Amino acid sequence: MTSQHHIRADFDARTIVVYQAYSPAVAGPAVRANRFVAPFSFHRMTWIKPSFLWLMHRSNWARKPGQERILAVRITRAGWEEALSRAVLTTAAPASVAEAPVHVQWDPERSLRGAALNHYSIQVGVGRGLIRTFAEEWVVGLTDLTPRVQKIAALRQSGRAAQAQRLLPPERIYPVPRAVAERLRIDA
Repeated sequence: MTSQHHIRADFDARTIVVYQAYSPAVAGPAVRANRFVAPFSFHRMTWIKPSFLWLMHRSNWARKPGQERILAVRITRAGWEEALSRAVLTTAAPASVAEAPVHVQWDPERSLRGAALNHYSIQVGVGRGLIRTFAEEWVVGLTDLTPRVQKIAALRQSGRAAQAQRLLPPERIYPVPRAVAERLRIDA
């Protein structure tokens, strides 16, 4: 049986890359400051996704209004693992979800063409109580991937999938402690 719930990500010994889509008004100042600054909202949940292709599906390759800029957000693995350790699945009891500082949901992973695959991608919602910690302590760098996204999208649209595939960020299975894996339905 194929494992369906793994965290696939670009990571190294100290950090992991998650992706977010923003309007130019939010992304521009953040990229210039190399951290999240106003008008980034520190008062609402922010969703981070380690799957590049899932975010491409969600943002329609940076063409959805308000999602025209794609940022690679490099955060500490300690911060990522803290978020996972405090997370509750969005399918849990409503009271548990309401009280949780972090939410996790699983959505079908996507192919380069946008088709749903037979395994899932994790989305992590960092709640209001942790937004400042995320932005000020966990984030170690921001990279604007919008030009790369546009190039991949153009190659994909013109039928040059192999060239597009070579430009995708690397992703491999991220190791998760067993207790966290069991609670969040991550396959061991």
